[in-house]
Amino acid sequence: MSTASVKCELEKYGLTPNRALGQNFLASDTAARAIAEAACENRCPVIEIGPGMGALTAELVKCAQRVAAIEIDRRMAEIIADRLPEVQLINEDALKADIPGLIAALGGRANIAANLPYYITTPLCMRFLSLGADGSIPAMTLMMQKEAAERFTAKPGDRVYGPLTVLAGYYYEVTKLMELSRDMYYPQPDVDSVVLKLTAKGAEKLFELEWLLNRAFAMRRKTLSNNLRAAGISDERLKSLLGACGIEGNIRAEKLTVAQFANIAREIETHGK
Repeated sequence: MSTASVKCELEKYGLTPNRALGQNFLASDTAARAIAEAACENRCPVIEIGPGMGALTAELVKCAQRVAAIEIDRRMAEIIADRLPEVQLINEDALKADIPGLIAALGGRANIAANLPYYITTPLCMRFLSLGADGSIPAMTLMMQKEAAERFTAKPGDRVYGPLTVLAGYYYEVTKLMELSRDMYYPQPDVDSVVLKLTAKGAEKLFELEWLLNRAFAMRRKTLSNNLRAAGISDERLKSLLGACGIEGNIRAEKLTVAQFANIAREIETHGK
């Protein structure tokens, strides 16, 4: 869809973009085709989050085994139902929708494709990463603002290095697929965007990793020991836990590597908190 065709479709249905929902519609057929091809590489069914006017959805149905779409805006859901009746449509909030149930109904494995509004990029991605830890989401192709994309590729010590970085880095291989200029959207956002491709590594699921990350980064200025102590781990257990992993207690969480966090999580799972 071009900018002109997006405007035309909106006028046809008597709609205007909902800025409160972060609606900036992709208006590049070339980009939509490339993103869809990346999202369909392993031939799994695809769950699209926030299809909007359906620019990406229309390309997904050409190459995906099956396509399901979760759209919070009832008006946009009606457009998708009208234009692409073959798509399984769920008119719900993606933060609350039964994604595990949907994946199960699609055969137990499904890729994610999404154009993520900035204001919910982190919570949505944390949810996808948590759900995909069991291998049920083999790949994700995600459009997001550049600033949000930096969290996925940050290094230890970077300002934006945090739970999202570690969780993504442990379970997925993260690569930048392309950059999208703001003029590829209607209405134009204030910044350019990036498309990231996340491909599952097949890493063992660490049930305590997310718990550990949320506690370790609870207060960024505090040391790892102080944050874990505040989470209820005793001094004695803390000493043995970090000692077993070869980590000094006075280090801050932002300095630890993905592998070090994984080692701590394994130690907690093996010997408890």
